Amino acid sequence: MEIDTDSTFSNSDGDKMKTLLNSCILNKTTILKNRVVVPPMASGTADDNGRATQKTFDHYKRLTTSKAGLIMVEYTYVHPFGKSEPNQLGLYTKEHTEAVRSIAKIIKDSGSLSAIQLVHGGAKSTYELTSGNLIGPSSIIIPSKVETLEKPREADLNDIELIIKSFVESANMAIAAGFDIIELHAAHGYGLNQWLSPITNKRSDDFGGTLKKRARILFNIVEQIKLNHPNILLSIRIPGEDHFDDGLSQVDMIWISKELETKGVSLINVSSGIGGWRRPRNKTGEGYLVENARIIQKEISIPVIGVGGIETSGYINKSLNNKSLSLAAVGRAILKNPGWGPQNGLI
Repeated sequence: MEIDTDSTFSNSDGDKMKTLLNSCILNKTTILKNRVVVPPMASGTADDNGRATQKTFDHYKRLTTSKAGLIMVEYTYVHPFGKSEPNQLGLYTKEHTEAVRSIAKIIKDSGSLSAIQLVHGGAKSTYELTSGNLIGPSSIIIPSKVETLEKPREADLNDIELIIKSFVESANMAIAAGFDIIELHAAHGYGLNQWLSPITNKRSDDFGGTLKKRARILFNIVEQIKLNHPNILLSIRIPGEDHFDDGLSQVDMIWISKELETKGVSLINVSSGIGGWRRPRNKTGEGYLVENARIIQKEISIPVIGVGGIETSGYINKSLNNKSLSLAAVGRAILKNPGWGPQNGLI
């Protein structure tokens, strides 16, 4: 899974230790030049139809100055009914494909690997934004600690088929646009998280009930993408847990992660669940979600990305060496100051 380079240092006993400057090899062929990831962060720079603009290109050009090993493009909706916010990036037409192609080129020309995160918002949206098609696995309002959301319509089998098809087609477009890695967003309370969670999925058909059935839509998307593109690197952003009572547990997510590994997924990106992307009230300090990543990294052999307020090289190096993660996502610190980056000696 991982390779050592000359970018190592020694402890007092002379043993080699990993640092964020070590490379990381994925699927035996693709090499990340270091262990720092710029995670997907919404920029709100797309036009009303989800197409990237010059502001979008400038935003990613700025992020490339971090020289992170992997730069991930923000959550990108796969169908007009899956839109979550105004000015959100989309990918579902030839015009969208050409626009994101420019982003992939900007990132790859900088020497970093490029990824794009695909999402369907499900019920974490509004009827207005989805043209009256606000759907969820069940007709249940998503619980939120910060806002009151609208009650969705329960998805029927045609809706499910459309969701799966939209993810697969958007993945095809992203691959055609030149992205190295495709990430499916199944965390932060968005659509795929809603299907996984027993809080929002109360169905009694083949897409609800047991954890295996609740995961069926995600697994189907993964399987179809890998069938079309066996060598594509897939990342899945999952919740380490839902951070709500009776939601997805750490045990659930270990099982999900193991299943995704067997299906050919290359990276697991561990974040938060139905509770949302904001810091849970009981989590403090740097790396407040890394414990969830550590639990999963212990159980699988593919690299795990750890997240949660990570901002110092010392913390990253410690987390690499105690095997809490394989890659560290540094979001807000790089967004605030891309000069933070791993090659720049500023961390």
